[in-house]
Amino acid sequence: MTTLFTLPIPATNGTGRIVCTNPPANSPSLKDSPETDVSKIYILTFTSAPDNRLTPSFISTFLLALDIIEHRYPKGVVISTSGISKFYSNGLDLEVVAQTEEFLERYLWVLFRRLLTYPMPTISLLNGHAFAGGFMLSMYHDYRIMNPSRGFVSVNELDFGVPLQTPMMAIFRAKLSPSTFRDLILEARRVGGKEALERGIVDGVGGIEETLGFVGERKLVGKANTGIYGIMKEEMYGGVLGGLDDHKGNLAWREGVEERKAELDREGAKRVEEWGKGEKGKAKL
Repeated sequence: MTTLFTLPIPATNGTGRIVCTNPPANSPSLKDSPETDVSKIYILTFTSAPDNRLTPSFISTFLLALDIIEHRYPKGVVISTSGISKFYSNGLDLEVVAQTEEFLERYLWVLFRRLLTYPMPTISLLNGHAFAGGFMLSMYHDYRIMNPSRGFVSVNELDFGVPLQTPMMAIFRAKLSPSTFRDLILEARRVGGKEALERGIVDGVGGIEETLGFVGERKLVGKANTGIYGIMKEEMYGGVLGGLDDHKGNLAWREGVEERKAELDREGAKRVEEWGKGEKGKAKL
């Protein structure tokens, strides 16, 4: 592979990095699509021990890598994957999130928005587990290829009592069938590669060679050439984009839902109290 650039990830004691490479020109997976220009396939491999948490420094470095590709290199295809075999990403570090002012608006929503509207095809190569925010990161790519024999995807916030906000839910709603969406969210189901393919969560199974074959088969390298690829995605995912751009509105909507829920809860408790009085009167008879 040809290395184009390497970016250190701050706050990782010098060990974290994102490396951008081109695949080998003689990749066997591209033998049936010789027209595919591998110099326009950008593989971003991120390594931030132990499990690629989406911290401010990780996100800022990822955004910089996307900026460099867009503004310094020809349009092509971006593939993101992990240099850690066990994990694609284990999601948010909740302690860091709690210590970072406006983390969602300043970091996470920005990264999600950038990927959702990126002016080239993007593919997430899931070589290992992608949990919670890491799974969402993958879903904000255009396509997903997953290791068929190792790793699970899961939205496991239900298990530890952290509700999902609008942009976290919206991407699953936009891209998955209603039953798969339900099972992931309300059962916190862990899904492996083969089932993920069957349920439409991913577009293929395999590793880097299968991903390159996917790029060649679908002729993705040339899709961004007309300059409207990002615009098409903005229109496709307008509802998701609106949620990303209206954080205050999302919070106001949630506040209204909570107020209405409290009102209904009070009414329900009152009905139960009245019912209890009636039951007590029957018992005396």
